[in-house]
Amino acid sequence: MSKSEQPAHTGSGPLFERRYWVDVQNPRRTAAELFEHIKCNLPEFSPDLLADFEKAKGQAHELRVDDEFRIKILGPWNGDVRVDEIGNDYFVLVTLESHPEAGRIRFSLGPHPQLPDALRFEIHSWARSRDGLVAFTYDTLGMGKRVQQQTWETFCERVAEASGGLLLGPVHVETVRQSDTNTEVTRDA
Repeated sequence: MSKSEQPAHTGSGPLFERRYWVDVQNPRRTAAELFEHIKCNLPEFSPDLLADFEKAKGQAHELRVDDEFRIKILGPWNGDVRVDEIGNDYFVLVTLESHPEAGRIRFSLGPHPQLPDALRFEIHSWARSRDGLVAFTYDTLGMGKRVQQQTWETFCERVAEASGGLLLGPVHVETVRQSDTNTEVTRDA
């Protein structure tokens, strides 16, 4: 039996909106070719030691709505995600019950907003911790945050490498932390 979705409103603590993006100039693959490669080979872009993706439902080397992945996450928790949406230049994964986060994450690839012959790959998530214990270790102790950030930075770097183009600077990271009392935005790189 399939697990239920775990949306952000069911979680605990502040809502984190995170963006990780990388820009690549003169890619050897078209955006469509590169995006198809990402969708068909999702586990190869994530670092195995930090977040090992294993297809639990669906055919290998393709991505369809309702496919599911088990993720072995460095630390005390593992989690499952389901493919919720797929478009020409994006796909969305939702967390399932037992995942340490409650929310969704969107992967997209498209033309750079200003530079010619350049692409931007972005990972954009909206999530809360699943419960108070996860919130404490993630937000207060910062353990989960470091693992998550390294996972998605590596994912972005591997996409840039797969493009065959020139990586334009480091992976950019932006976090918006929204609690009941304030909103805080931080940017790295």
